[in-house]
Amino acid sequence: MADQDLAFWSGSDDDLARQLGTDCASGLSSATAAENLKRFGSNRLRHEERQGALRLFLRQFSSPIILLLLAAAMLSAWLGDGADAAIIGVIVLLSGLLGFWQERGAAGAMQALLARVSIRTTVVRDGAALEVPAEQIVPGDLVSLSAGSAVPGDARLVESQDLFVDESALTGETFPVEKEPSVLLAGTPLNGRTNSVWMGTHVVSGMATALVVHTGVATEFGTVSEHLRQRPAETDFERGVRRFGYLLLEVTLMLVIGIFAINVFLQRSVLESFLFALALAVGLTPQLLPAIISINLAHGAREMANQQVIVKRLDSIENLGSMNVLCSDKTGTLTQGVVHVKAAVDIDGNDSRDVLFKAALNSSMETGFVNPIDEAIRGIADDLTLGWTKLDEVPYDFLRKRLSILAIKDGAPLMVTKGAVHAVLEVSKRCRLHDGSVCDIAEVSARIAEKVQAYAEQGLRTLGVASRDEPGLTCISREDEHDMVFEGLVVLFDPPKEDAHVAVQDLRDLGVALKIITGDAAAVARTLGGQMGQAQPVVMSGPELAALSDSALQAAAPHVDVFAEIEPNQKERIVIALRKSGNVVGFLGDGINDSAALHTADVGISVDSAVDVAKEAAQIVLLASGLDVLACGVRSGRRTFANTIKYVFMATSANFGNMFSMAGASLFLTFLPLLPTQILLTNLMTDFPEMTIATDNVDPELVQSPRRWDVGFIRDFMMTFGPLSSIFDFATFGVLLWLLKASPAEFRTGWFVESVLSASMVVLVIRTRRPFLRSRPSWQLATTTLVIALATIALPFTPLGALFKFVPLPARFFPALAIILVLYIGSAEVAKRVFYRLHP
Repeated sequence: MADQDLAFWSGSDDDLARQLGTDCASGLSSATAAENLKRFGSNRLRHEERQGALRLFLRQFSSPIILLLLAAAMLSAWLGDGADAAIIGVIVLLSGLLGFWQERGAAGAMQALLARVSIRTTVVRDGAALEVPAEQIVPGDLVSLSAGSAVPGDARLVESQDLFVDESALTGETFPVEKEPSVLLAGTPLNGRTNSVWMGTHVVSGMATALVVHTGVATEFGTVSEHLRQRPAETDFERGVRRFGYLLLEVTLMLVIGIFAINVFLQRSVLESFLFALALAVGLTPQLLPAIISINLAHGAREMANQQVIVKRLDSIENLGSMNVLCSDKTGTLTQGVVHVKAAVDIDGNDSRDVLFKAALNSSMETGFVNPIDEAIRGIADDLTLGWTKLDEVPYDFLRKRLSILAIKDGAPLMVTKGAVHAVLEVSKRCRLHDGSVCDIAEVSARIAEKVQAYAEQGLRTLGVASRDEPGLTCISREDEHDMVFEGLVVLFDPPKEDAHVAVQDLRDLGVALKIITGDAAAVARTLGGQMGQAQPVVMSGPELAALSDSALQAAAPHVDVFAEIEPNQKERIVIALRKSGNVVGFLGDGINDSAALHTADVGISVDSAVDVAKEAAQIVLLASGLDVLACGVRSGRRTFANTIKYVFMATSANFGNMFSMAGASLFLTFLPLLPTQILLTNLMTDFPEMTIATDNVDPELVQSPRRWDVGFIRDFMMTFGPLSSIFDFATFGVLLWLLKASPAEFRTGWFVESVLSASMVVLVIRTRRPFLRSRPSWQLATTTLVIALATIALPFTPLGALFKFVPLPARFFPALAIILVLYIGSAEVAKRVFYRLHP
């Protein structure tokens, strides 16, 4: 069945099942399914299995600078300087191992977290229904589909009931397509294959059993994606990393090319000058930035998982922390998500058992779309529908906003339509009054509208119910929805969660504004907004939104608190307008029609109980519904971002200053201030404390407001603390040369000790905006810093130090170096206060 061109929509089900080695009743055997998984591979559009250890290890050496350095080491060995070549190779290897070890652990942690929210599909194997991850669906599987299901592969329908599928992602068709089992001609075009469903589409209503024929890249959707191979849109986080990289590249190239040229001009060894320039580049370039980012994000993802928040795409953590606008539906998030029936009434508000009966008949026989409203109505219907038999159904859809069923009892068919009040009124010609008589709908439409508005102002939802006797009718379609008799209203309420207003205030305190988006009436939505602490919420209705141009909506959307009576396709417009107005937008959704908005938002958020298509589109999944969980996730995201930025500050302050100092010193010294291998060792040792930054504590004020990448701010930070570091480096040069009369070997040793100690200790200063003694670092960071400091002081007295051409320092060197170090840390603290006063 590997032939992609097989017209599986033609021919019989039994023939197709025989070719697939399966059965239309009992499905595949477990053994055959396992064989097919090996044969066809996992059911993914891109086979991005977890990277192998070797590939991940080799990736640590993919930087052009590292490759140049390795080439230079080989050249050194070829020229007879085997010791230096070996030292360079070992240091580069250790640096790569450090990054590999950390990234490998981060990748393993993420695999475990993602497994908790994988999309699962109901499949029949060995004659029994079971749930398996969608990635394990194989050709020949018999799968069950229902409203909200993501179709897991290209499949032929075996059974269906009122099945409508959204194929817009594949065909561009706006309206859901009705599907049913049949036999079609082999030449039937894709949009006419009504007996088949396709990967990349999802079920809007109804249910079905389907036989999977193609999976993964062999599907129609997989073929399209392979041709396009489009990279996902660049996130704000990725954009920040890229711009930061450009900044470092510019500085590094200017520095390295200039220093190499000057050293050659001064008639120093070309090879030594080249190695010196490359070592400077390594010293300035934060080559561990990818590993540090992965470690920080994975650590953040684990922390968020402890808060019941699962991250599917790591860089969305930063976007969650940067988010300043959250768009959310109300059901299940702000409200309890459990609908209660308050009453079934006629148009004057009198309790009506007849309205309740007809609503219950409609709800009890509805099969296309599982929803809490019908469950609530069925829950109070008792035995009202006993003896009735369903004949047909026109499923609910989001365009008609109504659902019709045809049922029969004692030979008398009855058609009942239930849905949004305006949608039921559209197909109603008459209205039943309290005394049982009927009148023209036009005579009472104003009374109905007033009653609906009165309920809405109490925060109550209403549904309309209409019916029509249908003698002799056995099936119905949308065209039969006309000339109905409007019976009355079903009044519903979904009470707010007791702590919802606290969670909303918590988000507001974090600088995140809540925008409620709902299909409910404006009055209902306005009442909820008031209950959420919005004293006079600004409300925009769906019709008002439809009348606005994109530019007008962009100007208006940031000032709106509640979007009411919103059509599903308007959600994406709202998100786009808010993003274009300069906001970082999160969208929280769990429904069938939320996928477009989830894709469009800076960070798409769903819940574990959401339909497949929503959970698949989201980047973050909440294991528990409610904004309190999300607020915890926002805090975790901001802590992760804060620790990532700390590494950037470290890499662009002390490192930049040391490398700039080294470059300057090489211009007036008669010898290189540090040998290339010593520079690499300096860089390696300062990396160790920075690798623990993911565990560091974060000051509360850094969590209280959204933060984003700001390359200008980073550049200003670098231009403040880099020169400060250089000032004390040059002071160290003066003390070593003129006060302590150091030899070249003593000079290099003394400056190595000062460089590593200052770069390690200044981390404790720049990691916080507070006075550093009032902000406690994590024990991992403090311990690593202390260990590196002790190792640096001891190294020159060991055989390893001699290998790097260091010499034991006389005792008189240490007080002088200690004074310089204390003055540097004190000056950095003062500079930090001034900097943050000028850059609030």
